[in-house]
Amino acid sequence: MSAGGIKEQRLFARNRNFRALLVSSTSGVLGNAVAAVALPIIAAVELQASNFEVAALAGMTFLPWLILGLLIGVWVDRLPRKPVMMAALAVRVVVLGVLPLGYWLGFLSTPLLFGVAFIAGVASVFFQLADAALVQQAVTPDELMEGNGLITGSGAAADAAGRAMAGWLTSFAGASNTLLVQLAASIVSLFAVQRLDVKEVVQPPTKRPIVREMADGLRYTFSTAPLRALLFNAALWNLGGNIAASLIVLLVLRTLGESEVWLGLLLAAASLGGAVGGVTANWMGERFGSGPLWRWSMVPGVLGYGSLLVLSPGWGMLWGVAGMFVMGASVSWNIVVGSSFRQRVCPPGMMGRLGAASRTVSWGMLALASLTAGVLAETVGIRQAILVGVVIACTAPLVALLGPLRGVTRLEDLAEAPAPVPREEAPKGSL
Repeated sequence: MSAGGIKEQRLFARNRNFRALLVSSTSGVLGNAVAAVALPIIAAVELQASNFEVAALAGMTFLPWLILGLLIGVWVDRLPRKPVMMAALAVRVVVLGVLPLGYWLGFLSTPLLFGVAFIAGVASVFFQLADAALVQQAVTPDELMEGNGLITGSGAAADAAGRAMAGWLTSFAGASNTLLVQLAASIVSLFAVQRLDVKEVVQPPTKRPIVREMADGLRYTFSTAPLRALLFNAALWNLGGNIAASLIVLLVLRTLGESEVWLGLLLAAASLGGAVGGVTANWMGERFGSGPLWRWSMVPGVLGYGSLLVLSPGWGMLWGVAGMFVMGASVSWNIVVGSSFRQRVCPPGMMGRLGAASRTVSWGMLALASLTAGVLAETVGIRQAILVGVVIACTAPLVALLGPLRGVTRLEDLAEAPAPVPREEAPKGSL
């Protein structure tokens, strides 16, 4: 066993709160993976929705980041994070349970599907911001790369299992019935969160206007060159990559005429690659430096999405399986390095707002990408729309390779200086 694997096991064994967060995160990812496959299949197969509706549906779970992310980030910083996570999971269980019920009782519809996806997305914003803040407090700064790598790898493995299982289940049990797996996974995640015992860092009660605190988070996100570079890289990748990702269902089921099983395998390959990337990120960061790892990680990722352009029925689908694996590993390396750096530099009381501001920009692109994918699919065709997405995704590694971090070997060395203080909270007498 590698030294990195032993270190990860030691962290898992010695830290009860990290174990609870890992179980909660992994269970949640498993359920979300099942839903990510089932929802567009419900639209495409059970409801016979249009190409635009199928592609746009993928963006509904990310639209809350674009329109509510900053506001929710302020609330997450003002509230204890554990109750927020539990409430968010409970909402997801109730809301997603409506879809199988609608299928059984005959009131399932496309507007209902979009509404459920949006509300579940709002709950996910609360959960993920609170979860990221608690990871920062559950491990030491030197354990962040290790912990985030293990969480990313475990989550990616669960994502692979969930997507493969969903592709198989939807083919014989129906997509709506497959969502029952998501409900069970959310309940497991809820019990894991209940076991957390972290002494939380929460903002003192304040009467400051919420708008000013939202501005704090946005200002902090753009306050340093490293944070800006990480943000622009993620935003461009999400915009281009998710145009391609939003059209995979249509490409496989309608253009190529393949089954949901192949769809599940493609999506599972991306997640399996993510698992490999997550568990190797700490070792690769130590071996090559977190800076070079972050800068070069998206180059093979672009090639991975490019493999979708050469897919053909039958064994020609294997090009996509290999490409999605490579893409998943690349994204995991990028996420682990970027998330660890943000958690290392950000004060605990700002973590919710930093996460909200950065994801409002970067994950908001996921919602815009899905809508753009839907329009492109209807106007220029599915394969041509995927090509547009791949071209846009190429700009992400260019930002990393040519930007202000092009000569940095270890991003963590940039965190040694004190983090900038938001203007409204600066000590008296400072500029």
